[in-house]
Amino acid sequence: MKEIKAFFRINRVNDVALNLQKNGFCCFSLFEGDGSGKLSDPDKEYPSLRHPFLHYKIAKLEIVCNKEDENAIVKIIKEHAHTGKSGDGLIYVTNVEQKVRIRD
Repeated sequence: MKEIKAFFRINRVNDVALNLQKNGFCCFSLFEGDGSGKLSDPDKEYPSLRHPFLHYKIAKLEIVCNKEDENAIVKIIKEHAHTGKSGDGLIYVTNVEQKVRIRD
């Protein structure tokens, strides 16, 4: 199994999420955060009221999938989060050693 974490622009969330779902990848988590660093877009900044030194809003998507789905998911995220500007984001893929359902 693989865990995919993607950090990208807030305004791309709907497009990324809808296309993941449309392609059968229904189960993922989305978070909104404040960031700083090389992901910032020099043409547009989103100041944080809670953390004034953090200067842009970022979406974080997390999804755990089977190894054979990894490339398709990465491709969907990359295609639909892309704007061609500095600050489009990053995708990380890591191995998952075990999955345990809390309910069971």
